[in-house]
Amino acid sequence: MSRGSPLKVTRVAAIAGNAGADDMDVNLFPVVGIGASAGGLEACSKLVEALPAQVGMAFILIQHLDPAHASMMVDLLGRRTPVTVCEAADGMVIQSDHLYVIPPAVYLSVANGALHLSEPEERHGARLPFDFLLHSMARELGPRAICVILSGTGADGSLGLKSIKERGGFAIAQDPEEAAFDGMPRSAIATGLVDLVLRPGKIPNALVEYAQRKAIPRATITNVLPAGAGEWLQQVILLLRTKTNHDFILYKPGTLQRRIERRMAMSSIPTHNTKRYLDILQNNKAELTTLATDLLINVTGFFRDPSVFEMLCGKIIPGMILSHTSDQPLRIWSAGCSTGEEAYSIAILFFEAIATSGRNIKLQIFASDVDPDAIAAAREGHYPDNIRSHVSQARLARFFTETEKGFKVSADLRDSVVFTIHDILSDPPFSRLDMILCRNLLIYLQPEAQQKMISQFHFALREGAILVLGSAETAGNIEGRFKIISKNEHLYQHIGGRRLAEFDLSAGNRPGLRVPVRPGAASTSSRHAALAELCQHLVLENYAPTAVLVNSKLECI
Repeated sequence: MSRGSPLKVTRVAAIAGNAGADDMDVNLFPVVGIGASAGGLEACSKLVEALPAQVGMAFILIQHLDPAHASMMVDLLGRRTPVTVCEAADGMVIQSDHLYVIPPAVYLSVANGALHLSEPEERHGARLPFDFLLHSMARELGPRAICVILSGTGADGSLGLKSIKERGGFAIAQDPEEAAFDGMPRSAIATGLVDLVLRPGKIPNALVEYAQRKAIPRATITNVLPAGAGEWLQQVILLLRTKTNHDFILYKPGTLQRRIERRMAMSSIPTHNTKRYLDILQNNKAELTTLATDLLINVTGFFRDPSVFEMLCGKIIPGMILSHTSDQPLRIWSAGCSTGEEAYSIAILFFEAIATSGRNIKLQIFASDVDPDAIAAAREGHYPDNIRSHVSQARLARFFTETEKGFKVSADLRDSVVFTIHDILSDPPFSRLDMILCRNLLIYLQPEAQQKMISQFHFALREGAILVLGSAETAGNIEGRFKIISKNEHLYQHIGGRRLAEFDLSAGNRPGLRVPVRPGAASTSSRHAALAELCQHLVLENYAPTAVLVNSKLECI
């Protein structure tokens, strides 16, 4: 069929039995979520016109539509593309070389290889159907999920984009200069997670190239490197270790390789030409810094995984407050806090529970991350308008101030959290803690690093304290250290005493002072230095008077 000729337009739900085996397994081909609002018809038309007849992927279009009027998107786009265009129906099996268009007045999601329609969650105010789809795609498809953000006002898609990137997916935004309305693409680009910024007509070629690089089914979800890849990857890690403040030696090699390949693609370098990219890293400090930032994987959100926060709010935190002595503060650590949304989320829950209890309980929340830019953003506490989809109106009114660009955390909420730059793999942990949240960080690390972190958490937590991990993480061998509170929500309670012997003292040097070492070559003096640093840290925490460091303007540093 030639491009632009009439084609079959279907509005009938597909039955699972009618699809082939390959079509039933959406992990065998990429699925592209396309989001658009004002000006989106023109942009989407240019995109689909450039699609080849057999592109080998499926497309789902979320266009902001008037809920009171029938959509003509299926007919309009069907005349412009060789792929099959149909209106999405509940239970429709996803097939490659198909474009599914959202109907009016519904939300659309992906689960078990099929499309699902539901009533919008927000009855009033801004609706974010594209975020809703992208979150489901991230859960269902992982690295096979791709999002494309086109012309539109607002910021729909920016939160879902973070979920896509967290699960190893790919993201493209329309060039804002080419968009009729640049709100959505600019908001997406501002997250720092977009892989490519392109004109709509150039997007299909980029999608095909990306799919070709990921052609082997499930190759992107393994952490085993292909033969010959280990040497150049070690060279990249060594370069980052010696010329930046970041050491990725304990990260999963597959994770590192995928993200390095994305940076190579953005520099128009074939993934097999690793020598050329190494040359660029050695001579281009800006690219080296950008790669380090990309490898840090700063993805978070307010009240992410709602069931976790519902359990904390309903069953965990009230009991912690009622049983806690009023002469000691509750001490919480958000490890790997990124830009601060999770730390503020847990602070909100504790503020609400303390107010309900009527008890005078003090709260100390420490939030740490290795990325100084992320910590700077967390300290600023300024977030886009689309946090409305995850933060209730009552909480926005109580804990935030609305600004022209979104919402800024209130002074009392900001003052409850101490943000600090901290490398969890090399710096001593906090201690005497009542709760640790470390969500979706362990999944990027090798098993030995995961075990080291769990040992640190065991050392840092008080008896009966709570450990909260991410949706794809476990505490490993918990015998004698933790018991499971909720398997589905990945909540654990600390049991057993803290034993210094279980704490790994082979931490590296402070950030900025790292030097390359051979594996296994840690000297006795370095272990003594780490032990001395840990002892100093514990003595200061337990016996030194409370202190604060300020500058000449009396601003807290």
